[in-house]
Amino acid sequence: MKANLPADAGKAAIIEKGWWQALKWLVLRRLSQLSIIALFLAGPMLGYWIVKGNIASSLTLEVLPLTDPYVLLQSFVAGHEVISTALIGAVIVTVFYLLIGGRVYCSWVCPINIITDAADWSRRRFNIKGGARFSDKTRYWILLMTLVLAVVTSSIAWELVNPVSIVYRGIIFGSGFALLLAVSIFLFDLLISRKGWCGHLCPVGAFYSLLGHYSLLRISARKREKCDDCMDCFMVCPEEQVIKPALKGESKGIGPVIMDMNCNNCGRCIDVCAKDVFTYSSRFNNSTL
Repeated sequence: MKANLPADAGKAAIIEKGWWQALKWLVLRRLSQLSIIALFLAGPMLGYWIVKGNIASSLTLEVLPLTDPYVLLQSFVAGHEVISTALIGAVIVTVFYLLIGGRVYCSWVCPINIITDAADWSRRRFNIKGGARFSDKTRYWILLMTLVLAVVTSSIAWELVNPVSIVYRGIIFGSGFALLLAVSIFLFDLLISRKGWCGHLCPVGAFYSLLGHYSLLRISARKREKCDDCMDCFMVCPEEQVIKPALKGESKGIGPVIMDMNCNNCGRCIDVCAKDVFTYSSRFNNSTL
């Protein structure tokens, strides 16, 4: 029988499905995050400029512009002139995340996710409990404040302290402050608030959740009748509140698809479920029949 300790989350899946099936989406996410970092590093370190720029604004193969729409929005409300290339790049990125889910940025691209995942794993490993709790709406208030700050200061002020941008620049160009910030976020999630930064405070995640509100790609608890209440999916989910309606809502006529915009499509619930309850699906496969 599988133990229900937090540190055991996913062990039954490894036994029943094998290592690869129990960790597949986690491994693929790490490959995605590290590959993106490697593309940016290839230029300054190896002289191969596949991608020029940074995570906020880049040009791939001298052809494809990509612009963070959140950064562009801050620039726009700050009163800056928006050049056509930046606008085209923002449209491309926006359409992409409208289709596959805005929070996919958080789980498949953002380097901070690696840090916060490590903090959460450490919490479970060492059975650290409790800590500060924040409202789910806090990140949206912070998002609003960053836009107000841009208007008041006529600058993209948030980007000066944005951990995502700072850590990315630190990885590429080297920065002691970036390392200090990364450690601070790790300790914050480890000791002060479980899943605090990504789950409750980060305005970048808040923006992308709004962007992906009607996205097509979703995770579905298509075999929810097989759930044995082991709680592993809740243990590893960075936004565990999104699971219950799809998993336990059958009697209330709620479909099996996770429709909450804060789901980041990370796939960890798929990995750790020994009963194969979850799978990737679309928002249109939500019939309760």
